[in-house]
Amino acid sequence: MPKPKHRRLTLATATAAALTGGLLTLAPATNAAAAAVPPSTSDFNADGYPDLAVGVPEGTVGGKARAGYVSVLWGGEKGTGAHGGIRVTQSTAEVPGTPETGDRFGASAVLEDLNGDGVAELLVGAPGEDVTGRGTDAGLVSVVGGAKGGPGPGSNVVTGPAPSAAYGLSVAAADLTGDGSRDIVTGGRDKVVLRTADGLAATVVTAPMGGRAPVLTTGDFTGDGAKDLAVGYWTNDPFTQSHVRIWAWERAEKALANVWNTDNAGVSALASGDFDGDGHDDLVLGECREIADENIDDPCGPEEYAKGGGLHIHYGADANGSFGFRKQTLNQDTAGVPGVAESGDRFGAALAVADLDGDGRDDLVAGAPGEAIGTRPDAGAATLLFGTENGLADASGEGHAVAYHQGTPRVPGAAEPGDAFGAAVATGDHDHDGTPDLTVGSPGENAASGGLWLFPRAGVDGSYALTPARLGLPDPKSALAYGRPLSSR
Repeated sequence: MPKPKHRRLTLATATAAALTGGLLTLAPATNAAAAAVPPSTSDFNADGYPDLAVGVPEGTVGGKARAGYVSVLWGGEKGTGAHGGIRVTQSTAEVPGTPETGDRFGASAVLEDLNGDGVAELLVGAPGEDVTGRGTDAGLVSVVGGAKGGPGPGSNVVTGPAPSAAYGLSVAAADLTGDGSRDIVTGGRDKVVLRTADGLAATVVTAPMGGRAPVLTTGDFTGDGAKDLAVGYWTNDPFTQSHVRIWAWERAEKALANVWNTDNAGVSALASGDFDGDGHDDLVLGECREIADENIDDPCGPEEYAKGGGLHIHYGADANGSFGFRKQTLNQDTAGVPGVAESGDRFGAALAVADLDGDGRDDLVAGAPGEAIGTRPDAGAATLLFGTENGLADASGEGHAVAYHQGTPRVPGAAEPGDAFGAAVATGDHDHDGTPDLTVGSPGENAASGGLWLFPRAGVDGSYALTPARLGLPDPKSALAYGRPLSSR
């Protein structure tokens, strides 16, 4: 049965329409050839500190179950959680629409400075949104402007074309066209679409995805100075197929072109970063596993490294400008990586990237929400893997890593079955001290109420937990699954 709706969102403009009418205009730079993309920020309230967005699609709003919201926590001198925050819902004055049962507003949430003004916008997916003329669960993506002290005007920018399209299952933003403004990529059911900053709308890929949200990340994999789009998806219905693919912008065609593929690899997360410090972006396939044994090319590296979840890294352009030929694979049986690879660990199910140790090379945070801590299954852990001159594994094939969980000394809380610590991870310099901080989500904490663990300077000293009750969120004992998804930088 279709879920009840009190008011459907009326589609007032075409999907490709630019944001106008005094709301939020994403204007491209005037000189695309010379456009320089400003550094990104997650500063949503324009106070100079990066903020943290937590999607809560299971939250009740105005009595409507699973209407969903986004919890934005302000950064500041004392760190995340000490300076307050806001809830952004479809009842927020600046946000179009109305909270309705099953909208799942916040199923995806990204803080990104779309127009380069130094203030982040909030992109929010609501895959359960019903849209007049489009049908039940067509879904949408809203963009809410950042502003001093709180949200600015917002608009719905991408809308699902048909019933069950579920647009907003995933969302990403980056300057894919090279014009200096960031473009929006939306994942729906069996589809990924692009909306450029100047209003062009196009389908990137349509393929069976098994009802899962397509996995998205961006990075300059082709080495041309512009960001590219990486997408991962897989299904066993109607037959087994799985892919990780990269698309790059073709200026002459004004379209994204598929430039690289690896087939038969199923992934739960993707991430990009320069882990060997050579100036080229690398691509990490998280919780990589071979979906069907077709003896193709071991798409996730040696099969033994898939146990418990493997990290498979394709390194950036070589001397010939070719991406991905140099590869590494790590799991918890790799020397120098804490833990033991066990089935169900889900090592790499969530990924985040930052230069945590300040050596000029990116480091990787890998969540393992299925990790058993002692005899407590699915308590979860997060592992920090440090980049070296040779990448995430050094020249001898060893990793350099440290793992955190709720049984780690000086980390608050206690590891309990089902906490799923590490189901989401994020990095950002929230206190502006020059060193990234680490946030780990634990959506299974406290009977699925959830919570966040904050690690200042990505270390255990001074680490602390934020729960819905501590943050004063409505109905904090309900199954909010707070801590997934996360967005910061």
